[in-house]
Amino acid sequence: MDLLNTLVDKGLRRELPTREEALAVLATSDDELLDVVTAAGKVRRQWFGRRVKLNYLVNLKSGLCPEDCSYCSQRLGSKAEILKYTWLKPEEASQAAAAGVAGGAKRVCLVASGRGPTDRDVDRVGKTIEAIKEQNEGVEVCACLGLLSDGQAERLKDAGADAYNHNLNTSEATYGQITKTHTYADRVDTVQKAHAAGLSACSGLIAGMGESDEDLVDVVYSLRELDPDSVPVNFLIPFEGTPLAKEWNLTPQRCLRILAMVRFVCPDVEVRLAGGREVHLRSMQPLALHLVNSIFLGDYLTSEGQAGQADLDMIADAGFEVEGAGTTTLPTHRADAAAAAPAAAGGCGSHGGGASLCGPSGTPDSAEAAGCGSACGGCSGHAEPVAAAAARVEPGEVRSDLVSVRRRGAGTDIAPNA
Repeated sequence: MDLLNTLVDKGLRRELPTREEALAVLATSDDELLDVVTAAGKVRRQWFGRRVKLNYLVNLKSGLCPEDCSYCSQRLGSKAEILKYTWLKPEEASQAAAAGVAGGAKRVCLVASGRGPTDRDVDRVGKTIEAIKEQNEGVEVCACLGLLSDGQAERLKDAGADAYNHNLNTSEATYGQITKTHTYADRVDTVQKAHAAGLSACSGLIAGMGESDEDLVDVVYSLRELDPDSVPVNFLIPFEGTPLAKEWNLTPQRCLRILAMVRFVCPDVEVRLAGGREVHLRSMQPLALHLVNSIFLGDYLTSEGQAGQADLDMIADAGFEVEGAGTTTLPTHRADAAAAAPAAAGGCGSHGGGASLCGPSGTPDSAEAAGCGSACGGCSGHAEPVAAAAARVEPGEVRSDLVSVRRRGAGTDIAPNA
């Protein structure tokens, strides 16, 4: 297939495909699916080998968000029966993080609902970062606190944060249909603030909200221009009690094509499979490991994910290996450029000041309000025993039985699923 040969050659050279080529990936047939996965897998292995980075979410503050993001169970007016609690104490957050690190997580993602942090909140998160790093040597910490004000990214960096996540979620053209309490430009500004402060920027998308192929390509190309180091790809889980409760638009094949398109556009960037993978990919999750090089371990912010041990078994059975703490995730050219000039190059530096690479990233997650910011899918998930039922979902149907609200881990008395 000439298209795939062209895309592989471009990916190995770190050259961006055209928009038409990216759209053509999304338009491939199911008969061509394994060819698409094989082609994108060559690009993935060129830059990341067979390593899989594990990330672990800690929800520092759950629910009661003033933003109206339609996909989020923590949104203003949400009737989803999620956990609601105020800030975890640093020692509580550190204990929660330790469960993920013990399961092999290399990065801990600290997420808090809300529009954005106050200066007092930044101080609070700084103490939490310190507590986590004291207990878990070498762990990376990514903060996801919503829209940042001037100077806050620098303070988080000084407090020990390694990265900041804030997702674009969808295309600029359709953003106003999803959220009205803040703008697409607000999100771009926060990612740029993280870059400028020398934090590793993480920014991604949510697929399955009724967007077109053109919207998906638009947001991935916008992410490329922002040049984050990590790009989390979330698949919407329609939470009952949210405006998108009936949006069941994805199949496993569609999800794989989306992941392949992201890999071709962002060849040397950490592409993270985030919220919704269990529901929408189901038994085809192992194929996705040939496209992505990073996943979340265990549960998400307000919903349950696949058991942590099942994730580890899946990685091993598919012939991949968990990335160790002593391994640099990004390819050498990106890591060196970021270290040499984090602020001057916009924080990431992978493009060498120019042109041909993609680079956006980041989770939370995968969850999702302007303040919950990660859209890491933390607002979505499912109970494994009913996953197969997703195959029978009809468009326009609410399926609350497929969304298992998280009742364990941080903020509860029940051990986490890590």
